[in-house]
Parts: sequence; structure tokens; C-alpha cells
Amino acid sequence: MLFHASIPACHPENVARVIAELWGGFHAPFPSFPDSWMAIAGDDRGSIIETYPADRVICPGDAQESCVAGTGASAQYSAFHIAIASTLTPDEVLAIGKREGWRAVRCTRGDFFDVIELWIEETTMIEVLTDEMQKQYLAFATPENFRAFAATAAAQA
Repeated sequence: MLFHASIPACHPENVARVIAELWGGFHAPFPSFPDSWMAIAGDDRGSIIETYPADRVICPGDAQESCVAGTGASAQYSAFHIAIASTLTPDEVLAIGKREGWRAVRCTRGDFFDVIELWIEETTMIEVLTDEMQKQYLAFATPENFRAFAATAAAQA
């Protein structure tokens, strides 16, 4: 079960606001990491996405200390992405992308389920699953289907 994640953003407050809008939640400063914000879903799991300034990194602490904030060059792209649920319609999600000037496109994932790729600040992909898409995803995302999916991939390798 995923409870929270963090993503880099050039404009952390705006990104947190948009993600909170997708969730029907709210955004607030995240005091644990300098100049950061969080999108709070307001669900029963405490789901949040923290948005950190793009020029900041998380570094391991010394010995048994917690992680610490550091600075570093921001990457334009990475292999990171996250899928989130939204009660908005596909048209509403696409309109948010248009309003923000971010790429937003409906895509099919292997004939299994659809998502809307929302490219936060044109660098970080969030897959937004509307109600209809969540039903498709949940019908696919069973342990049995993942085992079969992995077995097929292994046989083709």
C-alpha cells in the first residue's frame, strides 16, 4: 500500500495545488523539507504527494540519522512515475493539463486499462485514472494477472 510519495517541481506550491485538485483534496506547506508543499487527498489512508523544489535532493543521514535535504542539479526526466485516482472526468483532467500548459494525453496501457498521462511541469509523469479507468485497472491488477503478465514477458525474453 502506497501512503505517500515525493516529486520534484520547479513550482512546488502550484504542483501540490494541481494534484490536490485532481484528488478533490487540499494543499499545504510541508514543513519537514525546506520550501516544499504537499497535496493531501483527504482519504482514509492519509495519502499525500510531497512536492520538493527541483534543485533539492534527499540524502542519507549519518549513521542512524534520518535523511537530510541537500542540493543538486535537477534532471529533466526520470524513470519515476506514479498513478493516482481522481473522481474528475477525463475532459476535466485534460482541461487542467491545458490550463497549466502541461502535456495531458489519454493512453492505453497494453490493451489492459487507460490512463491520462499528465506531465507535471513537462518533466514528471503522473498517470491519472478517472473512475472508469480505475475499474479497468482494478480488473487487470490482480496477483494472477500480474503472474501471467510476468510469465509471458519472461517467455518472450
